[in-house]
Amino acid sequence: MFSAEEQSHIVQIWNYLSGHEAIFGTELLQRLFTVYPSTKSYFPPLIPGLELTQMQNHGEQILMAVGVAVDNMYDLRTALSGLADLHAYGLRVEPTNFHFLIHCFQVMLASHLQSEYTAEMHAAWDKFLTNVAVVLTEKYH
Repeated sequence: MFSAEEQSHIVQIWNYLSGHEAIFGTELLQRLFTVYPSTKSYFPPLIPGLELTQMQNHGEQILMAVGVAVDNMYDLRTALSGLADLHAYGLRVEPTNFHFLIHCFQVMLASHLQSEYTAEMHAAWDKFLTNVAVVLTEKYH
């Protein structure tokens, strides 16, 4: 599924993000909501005065799930089964939104890592996040 080099790139970047899930998750959601405003409808309405706290909580949850996926990249179906059920049956998130999130994730990584974010790293993370999205949307069929 992932070559040794791809796995190395995925883990290397995750090590950069790990421990800062709320910060990066908040930035990810800000990018997502700005570029794709329709995605806000899948999140509870933001309460004035608590927007940042709510976005930090949601963003941290998203990044924590990415961490679970990194730790289980060779068994994503099992690791993300509950999350897939939630998104398919509970939240009924439109599958296209996962691609929007992937795009925003890649932009966020590129903006922070800049020249360190090589084409090989981009390709590895694109492959990884696409696999995560596939697992999260399989139960829609």
